[in-house]
Amino acid sequence: MAMSTLTIQEAAETTGWSPRMLRYIEQVGLVAAPRSAGGYRLYGPAELQRLRTLRELLQQFDIGLTDVGFALRLRRDEELRAALDEWFQARPAPPADVPADDWLRWEYDKHQKLLAEIPVAQRSRPAPVDAPTGAYPIVDIPDDTGTYPVVDIADDDVRSRSGRRPGAHRNHEENR
Repeated sequence: MAMSTLTIQEAAETTGWSPRMLRYIEQVGLVAAPRSAGGYRLYGPAELQRLRTLRELLQQFDIGLTDVGFALRLRRDEELRAALDEWFQARPAPPADVPADDWLRWEYDKHQKLLAEIPVAQRSRPAPVDAPTGAYPIVDIPDDTGTYPVVDIADDDVRSRSGRRPGAHRNHEENR
């Protein structure tokens, strides 16, 4: 007897994707499996081919599922595409009413206002993998001292949250 469809578990075993990843791939809109009368996902040869070629695409270009999901969103959302095109073409310049000497302070204050609107817990943790937003999460990345660089406007100097300059190590050997 010929097989016509696979369950999500069988499809996971066949493709190497976990059932959770297969649900995520469907949630993002990359591969949708038809449903049985009882609501179970059914994977046929077309869905298996899409999953195989998706894996090949990820490997060939060294990208992740969120990258492909974002590309799909970009194809479907003309407003987002236009906003990104505008952003890529824009050249940094101070606002017309801000003197060049005050531009750094103005940008710093603007960032502080934006950060104040984001709960602290969300500033340093990545978005959950199974909740794609089409955007990259805000992540604090430590410098080579293990601290997070911040700009000290008063000194026009970059210092870490520990107060040390990035790269100013107490014990140079421990950081090799």
